[in-house]
Amino acid sequence: MSTPQMPFTNLDESTALRTILEGTATEAGERFFEALVENLAKALHTHAAWVTEYLPESRRLKALAFYLNGSFLKDWAMDLAGTPCEHVIDQARLIHFPDNLLNLFPIDPDIAVMTAVSYMGLPLTDTSGTILGHLAVMDIRPMPAEPRIEAIFRIFAARAAAELQRLQAESATREREQKLRHLVDSAMDAIIELDQRLRITRINPSAEKVFQCTGHGLVGKDFRESLDQNDHEKLANLIQNLRSKPAGQQSLWIPGGLKALRTDGAEFPAEATLSQYQMEGKPFYTLILRNVNDRLEAEHKIRSLTIETEFLKEELHELQHFGEILGNSPALMNVLRDIQQVADTETTVLITGETGTGKEVIARAIHANSRRRDHPFVKVNCAAIPATLVESEFFGHEQGAFTGATKKREGRFALADGGTIFLDEIGELPHDLQGKLLRVLQEGEFEPVGSSHTAKVNVRVLAATNRDLQKEIEKGTFRQDLYYRLNVFRMHLPPLRERGEDVVLLANTFVQHFSHRIGRTIAPLSPDALKRLTAYQWPGNIRELQNIIERAVITAKNGKLTLDRVLPDIETTPPSTGAMAEHETTPRVRTIKELEDLERQNIRLALEQTGWKVSGEKGAAQLLGMNSSTLASRMKTLGITRSN
Repeated sequence: MSTPQMPFTNLDESTALRTILEGTATEAGERFFEALVENLAKALHTHAAWVTEYLPESRRLKALAFYLNGSFLKDWAMDLAGTPCEHVIDQARLIHFPDNLLNLFPIDPDIAVMTAVSYMGLPLTDTSGTILGHLAVMDIRPMPAEPRIEAIFRIFAARAAAELQRLQAESATREREQKLRHLVDSAMDAIIELDQRLRITRINPSAEKVFQCTGHGLVGKDFRESLDQNDHEKLANLIQNLRSKPAGQQSLWIPGGLKALRTDGAEFPAEATLSQYQMEGKPFYTLILRNVNDRLEAEHKIRSLTIETEFLKEELHELQHFGEILGNSPALMNVLRDIQQVADTETTVLITGETGTGKEVIARAIHANSRRRDHPFVKVNCAAIPATLVESEFFGHEQGAFTGATKKREGRFALADGGTIFLDEIGELPHDLQGKLLRVLQEGEFEPVGSSHTAKVNVRVLAATNRDLQKEIEKGTFRQDLYYRLNVFRMHLPPLRERGEDVVLLANTFVQHFSHRIGRTIAPLSPDALKRLTAYQWPGNIRELQNIIERAVITAKNGKLTLDRVLPDIETTPPSTGAMAEHETTPRVRTIKELEDLERQNIRLALEQTGWKVSGEKGAAQLLGMNSSTLASRMKTLGITRSN
């Protein structure tokens, strides 16, 4: 009698990774968790898998999805006491019971019902280390310890934690926005919102009291009608002054205040502040009427809540894009293996690749699978910061350090202490700042602008660039010693044109995403459309593909996509010799099939000249001037084999 196969035996790691990436890539919310645990159970061959939310007040777990023997349990919840899950939550680490589960936890009813034998669980935490829930698997057979499985299990848990944190961040954002509305409405200040034509778009109850009217009586009216005639020009000049200020500094006191008019015509003096902000590209103005002390207190509260709301929105946006590593091409699998190798180290990583290849996504994946995953991930785009502000942005500044430094500010390195900082577009960093960055990398210390105090930080650095830094060194624009300090572990992201059928997977994923977002039903891409997508060279890589698919979804007719209006024409070089050239006086546009035939003939010719040697010295890939993995992918796509 044969022994039943143990779970985890002969596990294919690449298949498991693809199961994770493809099984959950297009899902969100409740369906994401269902897809996650279903694919987890299938990848590890376990009887059950579930993901929960932790309710610390009641010491209970509430299932977000519970997959048991091919189906889902609904509304499952449990008390922690006397269960293996209790160990996971209380010890905040991976817990594994390989055998004898019923004897270890005799009072757990679920173990008895399922006749469970083995268990593995891992807590889900946010960036501050707070436990949000846990991910677990259970089997009716022994589950021996296997480091590879624990690594894959952690990847599943990282994706579950990211989605759970995204949902909680989304809920927190709604709560903050509601609090902000309540704050404005309950403030003792008269707060008035104006559009670009100075028409009143909203007022709070205090403003209604001040002007002795209801909000409906003022909304839509020109606010200048509520000002003394002499203050019309004053308000116009103040707004012009605001428009000339840089973003983040568009607020000011109104010297001498304003003379306002109630709806009954009575005049009253008011001290005031005016600020400007942008919403969907349009300017709006907030006018606060109040005495100095009370106004300052309310302004501080409003600004604090607004900044917190924007921070949560940015965090939510980043969490929505976590895990967008889609594909199964050999080139991408090499990148995923690099992530596995380097993530759990403290090594500095330099990520190179063309624009649009997803360097930030890879950096986030490295951080999420590192020992620092429970600490901050801080991104800095070196190309987006004015040269005069880079040092302050990196290292912070003291109050009064320079004009406009009205208060002390922490820099990005201080915010990333204990975690990871991602320096995107590192090749754009000004030369005079490169030495100071090198000091942080070597010594872990810096001085904020305007300070004589040396601050120390413990930060892992990930950097990215689409530039050739060796050439920048030769030109004298990039320091060689900084390059060597960054280039400890180099990861090169393949351009989309070298990822073969990944283009098809990404395109279909984007079609589903954008059609769902705009509420349309779109038919799958046709074979002809897929051929055009794979034939195109994608100079803008994944970002260009995403934009083209979004435009195609918007311009779709009768639920069908057409690429004619959105995909650039494929440039071809007509043959210059042979019978065809003798009869053609001008270049002729080739069809997709003709291009494929030409490519097939050219590849076969190269293979025949090299004795069908694909890679290596004097191989066909070298002869064609292309990557060997790209050649192998194109041979598979075009059906080129030695026998045919």
